[in-house]
Amino acid sequence: MANKPAFDPGLTTQFDAPLRRAINKDGSFNVRRKGVSWGAFHPWLAIVNMSWLGFAALVIVLYVAINWAFALAYYSMPAEAIAGSAAATDAGRLMNDFFFSGHTLTTVGYGNLYPTGFEANVVATLEALVGLLSFSVITGMLVARVSRPSARIGYSENALVAPYQEGMALMFRIANERSNSLVELDVKLMLMSVTGMKGGTPERKFDYLTLERDNVLLFPLTWTIVHPIDATSPLAGKTAQDLADMQAEFIVFIRAFDETFSQTVRSRFSYRADEVVWGAKFLPAFRVEESGGLLLEVDKIGEHKRL
Repeated sequence: MANKPAFDPGLTTQFDAPLRRAINKDGSFNVRRKGVSWGAFHPWLAIVNMSWLGFAALVIVLYVAINWAFALAYYSMPAEAIAGSAAATDAGRLMNDFFFSGHTLTTVGYGNLYPTGFEANVVATLEALVGLLSFSVITGMLVARVSRPSARIGYSENALVAPYQEGMALMFRIANERSNSLVELDVKLMLMSVTGMKGGTPERKFDYLTLERDNVLLFPLTWTIVHPIDATSPLAGKTAQDLADMQAEFIVFIRAFDETFSQTVRSRFSYRADEVVWGAKFLPAFRVEESGGLLLEVDKIGEHKRL
């Protein structure tokens, strides 16, 4: 079983210091950009890629900020410019203007507050336009976020080195955490390691690791991905300490077809040398229920025991 030749997958082969990891646990690259010009910033891309909590916070902040901006514009006018906004205190009137701004921005218009005079009507008309445009943009962002292809594949917390057939093998387990149907999965496993020094800096090597099976047609349960450690494997004869000295990182690339959205989805993950458990095997993560159906316990895909 021969390994594919060494290659550079797009990560530099030389680092001037130990690299914590190339791929983060969430699948993102462990790269921080610095010195990027403002012209390279893409607000739409940033918003689509931010977390749902960040997106919700951004929408709320923008909504409140726009409301207050127009509320202050109304407040700068005479009190009679917004009929019904007069109050016993300036703070009370300002809050009335804020609520009128909210009515106008959302085009609700209850009628208890309304603009009078040319100046107030112009500002209210402008705010209504801003409201229509801003809600259209937010809706577009929301659609872009929910419709983009994504996979939620769960990985075992650790990779294992365990007996396999008549030898040993490196293995890890995955499962689909969502109820959508993933089919035609392909997986690639790459070893990134330090091989020596070049020009006074550590030089890294990248090797594809051959797998017992690198694709499956269906993925309703778990899949244990296995790299047999034979004489041709870069791991042949290696120990846990050897992997630590090599600063080994096993990088996983998965591609699948999502039948729900009819789109190809991808997932990345990695295991460092200290996340590899030697001499252990995975415990079952699914069982047959009394009804005759299969129960997959996704939170147990990483459970293992020492041999």
